[in-house]
Amino acid sequence: MGTHLITGAGSGIGAAVAARLAERGEELWFLVRDAKRAAQLKAQFPGSNTLIGDLSAPDRLSWALGQQAQPVELDSLLHIAGVVQLGTVGDLTTKVWNETLAVNLIAPAELTRLFLPTLRVSRGHVVFVNSGAGLTASAEWGVYAASKFGLRGLADSLRAEEHGNGVRVTTVYPGRTATAMQQRVRSQEGLPYDADAYIAPESIATTVLTALDLPRDAEITELTVRPGR
Repeated sequence: MGTHLITGAGSGIGAAVAARLAERGEELWFLVRDAKRAAQLKAQFPGSNTLIGDLSAPDRLSWALGQQAQPVELDSLLHIAGVVQLGTVGDLTTKVWNETLAVNLIAPAELTRLFLPTLRVSRGHVVFVNSGAGLTASAEWGVYAASKFGLRGLADSLRAEEHGNGVRVTTVYPGRTATAMQQRVRSQEGLPYDADAYIAPESIATTVLTALDLPRDAEITELTVRPGR
């Protein structure tokens, strides 16, 4: 049984990954933004553990986590939380840029830094659930794509730095997935939302677990997943 720390487990892909790991009897830790969300997840996943920390305020994560009991061992750190705001470069304000980069890029970097010592001891695995926007940027996706391009660079550098320590690093690039975030995106685009047209979160969970379960003689560095319909 492994120990896993997950961000974004409250819905969508994160919830699907958490459910799959819970079915296997793995030890789950969730990073959540407040006590209310912590209570909800602990009720949903009996026996799980929570850490309270705000991804939108990465400068405070070190202090916040330092006040709480943390996992002694950690087999994987799964970065799944994210935010998205569409808009043209000509219209987006620094407030949107700062908020998006904080949650999607700076907080994952800080969390990874904080848990790297534990991951090194366990020869653990860091998984970044990125996006197709981390590979190709389209009009009005500038701020989100910039955060995800940055996340790709973070993962690539981390992989090169930690390979000798036995820490594996995987980036998953999902296409449009049937989640609450996708509903918000379609609303911003002014287009209808059809869950059947997109990837099921459970399919992305299968992708993440495939990377985690790969024998130690190999490492999946990147996986791109697109809707099959």
